[in-house]
Amino acid sequence: MARCCSVLAAFLFEYDTPRIVLIRSRKVGLMNRAVQLLILAYVIGWVFVWERGYQEVDSVVSSITTKAKGVTTTNTSQLGFRIWDVADYVIPAQEENSIFIMTNLIVTMNQTQGFCPEVPDSTSTCESDANCSAGSTGTHSNGVATGRCVPFQGTVKTCEVAAWCPVEYDAEVPRRNILPNITTSYLKSCIYDAVTDPFCPIFRLGKIVADAGHSFQDMAIEGGIMGIQIRWDCNLDRAASHCLPRYSFRRLDTRDLDHNVSPGYNFRFAKYYKDLAGTEHRTLIKAYGIRFDVIVFGKATVLCDIIVLYCTKKRYYYREKKYKYVEDYEQGISDSEMDR
Repeated sequence: MARCCSVLAAFLFEYDTPRIVLIRSRKVGLMNRAVQLLILAYVIGWVFVWERGYQEVDSVVSSITTKAKGVTTTNTSQLGFRIWDVADYVIPAQEENSIFIMTNLIVTMNQTQGFCPEVPDSTSTCESDANCSAGSTGTHSNGVATGRCVPFQGTVKTCEVAAWCPVEYDAEVPRRNILPNITTSYLKSCIYDAVTDPFCPIFRLGKIVADAGHSFQDMAIEGGIMGIQIRWDCNLDRAASHCLPRYSFRRLDTRDLDHNVSPGYNFRFAKYYKDLAGTEHRTLIKAYGIRFDVIVFGKATVLCDIIVLYCTKKRYYYREKKYKYVEDYEQGISDSEMDR
């Protein structure tokens, strides 16, 4: 018990302080200053200058608008000579952060609701009605089976379906080959190039695909998804004119044919109309093309608050704008009650 009391008394009534020993030695003194200089050089050189540790980093928030321009022509046995403009090959006309450009298509014209042979495959080919099950439908079928086996083409027979006829046959895909200093005249003449025009926001489709390491001809046939990446890395310690975008391109869809059931990018849409007799018709289009997704990322760095709030002439003004002072709500109620 006495020992515990003595320990407690020593803790309560004694005071200790560190003792500083000054060593008068050139060798030790130089070593001490060298270590201090190394630490100072690291803080200034690496943390402040190289890593810009005195800055705050903020992410990019953006909204993208896209626009396509240009015309092209095709000459096929089915459609004949045709001119395609933006209203024909950009589907839909407006899309958020993306743009789809149709580069290939399969057209099934003048479809009407009726009965017709199904497209031949392992489940639809038949030799007699016994091979067709009435009322059946599959994931890839174009309609509901009637139970009849009818000629498709030549000697090939398939099960008849109730559907939009004639059904689409797509077994063979047809193969056919802005910154402040940018002026209107420049936009009318420039085409993006990583070396000569790195900031021109107008791209040739073939150039984008080629820069991503792919063939435009192959991609135009089967479709695909390309990413247009816009990177902003801005150091706001410098003038705003130095904050410039950097463009890069990459393919986003899977190109490995061995591990991709449906390579490329395609979808279907139809145009409906009625003839003079009131019968409804439609033209079915399976569109292949390249969808361009615009992806914006980056960061912006600014001076940390301590410099603005404590080292500038207008520090009191900045402090007033940055901080909002609010009185204690409960304390205010108590004071009001006491005044009553």
